[in-house]
Parts: sequence; structure tokens; C-alpha cells
Amino acid sequence: MTGQASVTVTVLLADDHPVVREGLRGMLDAEPGITVVAEAASGPEAVVMARQYRPQVVLMDLRMPGGDGVAATADIRAEVPATRVIVLTTYETDADIIRAVEAGASGYLLKDTTRRDLVGAIRAAARGETVLAPAVAGRLVSHLRRPPAEPLSGRETEVLALVAAGNTNAEIGRTLFIGEATVKTHLLRAFAKLGVSDRTAAVTKAIERGMLPAPGTDRG
Repeated sequence: MTGQASVTVTVLLADDHPVVREGLRGMLDAEPGITVVAEAASGPEAVVMARQYRPQVVLMDLRMPGGDGVAATADIRAEVPATRVIVLTTYETDADIIRAVEAGASGYLLKDTTRRDLVGAIRAAARGETVLAPAVAGRLVSHLRRPPAEPLSGRETEVLALVAAGNTNAEIGRTLFIGEATVKTHLLRAFAKLGVSDRTAAVTKAIERGMLPAPGTDRG
């Protein structure tokens, strides 16, 4: 019977934090049958390294300066289709998960995953299997079962974006040259479409569904 470690799996690490890459390299290099062949500190660099080294698996951070993991995943899958990408991140919003899966990621794991589960996921991805953290799998199934959300109108999106930026209804009205009552009407309609009852929940839900961009200062 062929042992699990008889075939070496080559891995590329893509994360903008050197200490994270160092920790992952130390962990994986200690595993028989797994070899880290290269490291990248950004999405574009990961694409270049994947093209050069053609690893079997890429561990891809989701949010990195200079180009995020989703765009890099799509590029790698297009240019090096034999390479499998596992997103390894701290984020598990519906929008992040769906974007990664649609870009071609073979897996989506959270950074609190155990060493055993991470190693198993790398081996599984190299075999062409899909690997998802249990919490991520649950969110993905719930998303697929959810009826399609009614889209926000352009004005509702503008109002929510200004709410997300910390503006009051009066400030939003002045910015958009509309009355405060009209701002409230747009908010109420957005609440109804999103199935929420307050401003904070509306912003959170809109970000999760990809209707608003995630805060640009978040990284992980």
C-alpha cells in the first residue's frame, strides 16, 4: 500500500506577513511529503511565483496590499490550471467566501485551523478535492439555499455607503442634495431588502452580500 508521504506535494505560501509565512514554512517543512518551494508577499507576486515554480498547492491570504488573494487566485487558475489554491484567512463573510470560490479556489480555511487539518487539506487539494472549514461550508450552503436578494437601488447604495462612512442622516442629505426624510425613506427600503432593522446591521449585511465594499483598512 502506498504511504501518504510517498509523493511530495509542492506548496507556495502567499501572505503579506513575514511571521505568518515563516510559521507556515516551519510547520510544513517538518511534514514528510510536503515541500514549500516559494513565498510571496502579495497577490501579483504570488501569480509570478506560481508561474515560475508551478506548485501543486498555493496557500493564499485573502487580503494583501498591492493586490488581493481573490484576483491572484483567478489569475493563477487561468495561467497555471494544474495548481490548486487554498484560501487561508481570518475572514469568513459570505461575500469573501463566494468571491474566492467563484475565482476558482479549491479550498477556504480559517487561520485558526489545526496543523493536522491544514496538512490534510493540502494533501486533499493536491488530489483535486475541495476543502472547506466547517464554518465556511455551513455559510456556503446557507448562501446557496437563500432566495436571491433584491438588489439595492443606486441611491440606496449611496446612502448606505455614507452610513458606513459614519455620516448622520442630515449629513447624508446635504451630501446627496436630498431631504433628511428622503434619506430615511431610502434607509427603510434598504432595511426591508436586507432583512434588518437598523443602520449597523444594514451596513454589515450589505458588505457580507457584496453590495458594499469591505473597509479598505482591513487586512488578513
